[in-house]
Amino acid sequence: MSLIPLLTRVSLNSGCADALRCEAVLAEAAAKHSSLIDALFDAGIVEEESFAAQLAEESRLPFIKDPVADESSTLHRKFPARVALRHRLLPVVADDGALTLLTYDPFDLEARQAVGREWAHPVSWAVGTRYRILEGLRQGYGVGAEQFDELIEGRDPNADDDFEQEVTQLDEEEEEASVMNFVNQIFREALRERATDIHIEPLEKNLRIRYRIDGALQEVTVPPDIRALQASLVSRLKIMAQLDIAERRLPQDGRINLELDGNPVDVRVATIPSVNGESVSLRLLTRQNFDMGMLGLDAETRATIEGLLKQPNGIILVTGPTGSGKSTTLYTFLKQLNTKDTRIVTVEDPVENRLDGVVQIAMKPEIGLTFATGLRAILRGDPNIIMVGEMRDLETTEIAVRGALTGHLVFSTLHTNDAVSGITRLLDMGVEPFLIASSVRAFLAQRLVRKLCPECKRPADLEDSYLREVGFPMEQKEGIYEAVGCRSCRGTGYRGRMAILEICKISPALSELITSHASYATLKKEALAGGMTTLRDYGWSKVATGETTIEEVLSNVDH
Repeated sequence: MSLIPLLTRVSLNSGCADALRCEAVLAEAAAKHSSLIDALFDAGIVEEESFAAQLAEESRLPFIKDPVADESSTLHRKFPARVALRHRLLPVVADDGALTLLTYDPFDLEARQAVGREWAHPVSWAVGTRYRILEGLRQGYGVGAEQFDELIEGRDPNADDDFEQEVTQLDEEEEEASVMNFVNQIFREALRERATDIHIEPLEKNLRIRYRIDGALQEVTVPPDIRALQASLVSRLKIMAQLDIAERRLPQDGRINLELDGNPVDVRVATIPSVNGESVSLRLLTRQNFDMGMLGLDAETRATIEGLLKQPNGIILVTGPTGSGKSTTLYTFLKQLNTKDTRIVTVEDPVENRLDGVVQIAMKPEIGLTFATGLRAILRGDPNIIMVGEMRDLETTEIAVRGALTGHLVFSTLHTNDAVSGITRLLDMGVEPFLIASSVRAFLAQRLVRKLCPECKRPADLEDSYLREVGFPMEQKEGIYEAVGCRSCRGTGYRGRMAILEICKISPALSELITSHASYATLKKEALAGGMTTLRDYGWSKVATGETTIEEVLSNVDH
């Protein structure tokens, strides 16, 4: 019997207003032999909760809107992960203590057959929403649990040493394939959650996996006894990064080029020996467009930056701590300037993203290729624009200054807390004041703040005394929003990040103060008089437009 009429009726009863489109979506899914209910959800023509409630009524099964994770946690060790994850069945405990399987497709006969084969005990069935079931599976079984369930068979989770026991139920090729699938699932989950980093950290009795999402670390649920696969997991990652799997006493770093579901991903790998085993950090570098719009700049700041990019020569320095997005900003500038009649050469450590049409040099200090030697070679190659990954020493800085004074536009980074501190940093490195005044065009200090989730943000009701205490402009308090949290943002209240900037342009008055060895306070006073907007004030402007929160600005920007 065809399910299309039944599911069409359920869709209409749950609020779908377009019967013809519903039937077309179902017919297309049936022709492809794919899930009919998934097709309805993916097309966005039904609301999951109301549809699931109607479906439960139609199939004469109970509807469980909010399954309780804590009550079902022990079941995840008993009910097979490969069945639960493959067929999207969430085991929960019913009121009478029996096992109930929550499904969003009660007509999936293949799932019922798999349960009959793999589970010898009686079960009852109930209907739930897809997003609650998937969320419960992730929390209960952990990332990569389907592959882990196969890998862990025959291993002793309490084993010591290097955990390199022989697997009794899998031969070496099968184990290698399963470990690879397990690793790929970790990457897929991280990309789905928009993570920029994955940290695999051995603890005394367990293995912890954490993702960095929008700059904040979030621990990932992992399968029980994952520590038994610590050595296999780390070895697989080291093989993929072409590192020495026998060397466990020294740090190593490498790179992995992946293609997952048709999407190319570059992964920077760093291993660190610890008392509990090797810790692995993975930086995910997805191919980005590096469009100026992705920085989230206001019109005035964008106009200022575009004016700086039109300079024929000079140095533009982006400053900020590690992880503040300096490299992304520089790549965005280079993408903007990358034309057929412009030669751009970079020297980086390492090359984080590859730009078509740009000559990029990766530093190799072990063979003598440093920033300074690379920069000398670049200047002999007649470039128009140069990017130096970082101004680390006086030699590199002096060569960059010479390049700027001989007609090149130079970009680089410095580690300072604000824009004006870039001037004092160069002076501390030993650069002559007159060279700074004549070669540097601007210092750009940068921070990244999380953007409010548009799905769940709500107006904030804050006390005037608090706003005055933090220095927020009272006339803009009506635009303040606060983070709430929903399933779209993993309950954090934030989704994505944007840059806040402080731009110190080197004006004639500021040049004169630099050459006369003026103090930091005097330099900053002149920069502010010349129109510089501080990081804090720029952040307040983003709070006033409802893009971020006061807490985000306060946690990322000094007074």
